[in-house]
Amino acid sequence: MSEPIPTEAQAAETQAVAPAATTTENTAPAPTAEGEAAGPTKGELKRRAKEAEKAKKAAERAAREEEERKKREAKEAQDDAKQNYGKLPLHQSQERNNRKFLRFGDLSESSVGQRVIFRARMHNSRAQGAKIVFLNFRQQTHTLQGVLVVSGEKDENQVSKQMLKFSQLIPSESIVLVEGVIKSAEVKSCTITDYEVGIHKLFTAVEVGELPFSIDDASRPEADFEKAEQDENLQYSRVALPTRLDNRVMDLRTPTNQAIFRIQSAVGQLFREYLNSQGFIEIHSPKLQGAATESGASVFKVQYFNGTAFLAQSPQLAKQMAIAGDMERVYEIGPVFRAEDSNTHRHMTEFMGLDLEMAFEEHYHEVLEVLDEMLKNIFKGLQKGFKHEIEVIKKQFPHEDFLFLDETLKLPFKEGIKMLKEAGAKASDGSELGELDDLSTENEKFLGRLVREKYKTDYFILDKFPLAIRPFYTMPDPVDSTLSNSYDFFMRGEEILSGAQRVHDPSFLIERMKSVGIDPSTMTGYLDAFKLGAPPHAGGGIGLERVVMLFLKLGNIRRASLFPRDPKRLTP
Repeated sequence: MSEPIPTEAQAAETQAVAPAATTTENTAPAPTAEGEAAGPTKGELKRRAKEAEKAKKAAERAAREEEERKKREAKEAQDDAKQNYGKLPLHQSQERNNRKFLRFGDLSESSVGQRVIFRARMHNSRAQGAKIVFLNFRQQTHTLQGVLVVSGEKDENQVSKQMLKFSQLIPSESIVLVEGVIKSAEVKSCTITDYEVGIHKLFTAVEVGELPFSIDDASRPEADFEKAEQDENLQYSRVALPTRLDNRVMDLRTPTNQAIFRIQSAVGQLFREYLNSQGFIEIHSPKLQGAATESGASVFKVQYFNGTAFLAQSPQLAKQMAIAGDMERVYEIGPVFRAEDSNTHRHMTEFMGLDLEMAFEEHYHEVLEVLDEMLKNIFKGLQKGFKHEIEVIKKQFPHEDFLFLDETLKLPFKEGIKMLKEAGAKASDGSELGELDDLSTENEKFLGRLVREKYKTDYFILDKFPLAIRPFYTMPDPVDSTLSNSYDFFMRGEEILSGAQRVHDPSFLIERMKSVGIDPSTMTGYLDAFKLGAPPHAGGGIGLERVVMLFLKLGNIRRASLFPRDPKRLTP
């Protein structure tokens, strides 16, 4: 009997519950009536296979790249120039090779092509591309450009990328040791403009940390700040004088200060050389004294065991006693102390005095003329032997060259007062200027301008000062008892030397002491020297820092003092 033919509904039900057929290409279950997912199609399977193959190739490629990277890093880690740079061990004088170290100031055309070694400060650096770095090195007033270029050659002078990177990380003001070859070049960023050094070796000997200010900022002239006020694109940091003095070690590194203190040193050297040539001898007097030498109001008192001592206001008394001891011509360079609460541009409580004393035969002008020739010898020596230093200073402190005459102008004090009165000057209280009035700072400067305009000189002498404004040991004028045989020397309208003929008669000296309120019994040692007999003599004292300040027109005496002392500063 034949099977009955199923209805369409029965066929559909049978198909829904029948198991799906399987093939080698499709093993996933077929969709069910409840909506289960059907197996992937052939196309899907092919796509998956391709993705798997692609992933396999990507993994192989990544493995190859990783292997190559490791090889590259290993190669880079093998720095063939590592012996040419780095940080040196602590310098403990481990060895001495007697190498000749270059001083930048000695560079010349004959230096080109020579291999050199030098120690210097790292002034600054800048990269140019990925393979060149320019470094500026500084030695005192000179700066020299160095060039570091990556090289592919494997030799003792090889420069690697690691060495280039090292150079860029050296802190400014670090002390470096450099070897290289001098080359001709045109350089604008350094004081040495004709040469540079091709760097082969670069080591740090001393590395530094945070700086209080940059040398570039501390070296800027006032004109730069004036330009910055007019141009908003220019941004400069002004380093104020108190900040400089608080961080004096840093400030001393500027080329300007290096030049200033070379000139200060030269003033002392020229002072010595001239006086030695004139038969003077150098003495060294004590700075602790048992009595004030000039006025009690301006003397420092110090505890001296169970008593009181005074810091010397000058070596005046010691110089005179040396003359009484038949030394004839003496000089001294030493500290002078003044307890004056003067917070001005030209006063300090401690400064270096250049003092001299000299016996004369007929007239105190013999001494005045020696002082004059000595100062002119200093001026000439500075202008001839220190042109480089003067030009360095002019970049930050522009000024006209110091003018002085072959025959120095000598004005009587009354003549100076007359010039001031004719020009409309008044006394400090606004009253009429008297013939015997002391000169105020303003009138000194005014007289300096009048003299420069009339006589074309920055240097002159005022003679015959009023006796009332001079120290007790000053000899009165033989004709006019209101005047004295005393003198001041001026530079750019400011006094730099004060001097006079001294009273050498003991009786007259006692009389002069009493007239200014000094008890002669407190100065018996001084008086006893004159009781033994002293020749007529005269001398003077010069403020070293004031000479330097005025010659270079620095504007403030503290700039001419290594570590200045004033009423508000005792450190550093």
